Amino acid sequence: MQFVILTGMSGAGKSTALKMMEDMGYFCVDNLPIPLFEKICQFFNESSGPKKMAFGIDIRSGEDLSEIEGMLERIKSMNCSYSILFLDCSDEVLVKRFKETRRQHPLSCGERLDKGIERERERLKFLRQEADYTIDTSRLLVRELKLEIEKIFLKNQKYTNLYITILSFGFKYGLPTDSDLVFDVRFLPNPYYVEELRAKTGLDAPVSEFVMNHIEAHTFVDKLEDMVKFLIPNYIIEGKTHLVVSIGCTGGKHRSVTLASELYARLKKQKDIGVKVEHRDIGKDNVIKSAELSM
Repeated sequence: MQFVILTGMSGAGKSTALKMMEDMGYFCVDNLPIPLFEKICQFFNESSGPKKMAFGIDIRSGEDLSEIEGMLERIKSMNCSYSILFLDCSDEVLVKRFKETRRQHPLSCGERLDKGIERERERLKFLRQEADYTIDTSRLLVRELKLEIEKIFLKNQKYTNLYITILSFGFKYGLPTDSDLVFDVRFLPNPYYVEELRAKTGLDAPVSEFVMNHIEAHTFVDKLEDMVKFLIPNYIIEGKTHLVVSIGCTGGKHRSVTLASELYARLKKQKDIGVKVEHRDIGKDNVIKSAELSM
């Protein structure tokens, strides 16, 4: 029997993840009273019923959360293997999600959202520490979360709990606030000053070829790739689940986009991590120019 406990922070995507696991053939139950877990596992273990189960538990279980550790020990004695998947998310993103849905946090008790999130994080701390898999959904799209869950429970691939976002940006629009590593590529020749390249982006072949035709660009990506690969196992040991590598140029349209795409192409070949690329400011120049023309 494959038994999965799906837990994590309110607003991190547990309901969505349960639906995904249901599509993968799991018998799913959300917010089941914890005292019933053991009985249900025993029933299905002794019957010809479903052999893959996923149970969603969270802060709504209240004081019953304290019973989880004892319950899991008893389940082990029944020869039921289980794994814990913890969905985490940054406080800033959680606040934004609650405000967008206009839902009240279960522990806010009429206070500010951040107070409720702080209480929940403290109460679920022991579960996060016990988790076999941790996915930070702060920057994940629904389809990306699905890929990560399938990697763990469908494809049985090695999972290291680390997801890397490679982010291009423009310094004139400010530093990305969630960056872990920031690199400045303004030392490279700027395609903006080449008339036929100005309106294009680093996703266009003429611009990427212009940037990568300089030996300094290749040297930069080689050294950055080497450093990131060195950091990956060390961050995993430290417990980090999400790494944001930000690469910036002046406007976030040419050089940073080219080099972020190049780094992504290299890192995505590694099967033991999740990786995605985002271009934060790639279209902002056009938006600003349109706004100015309409004034």
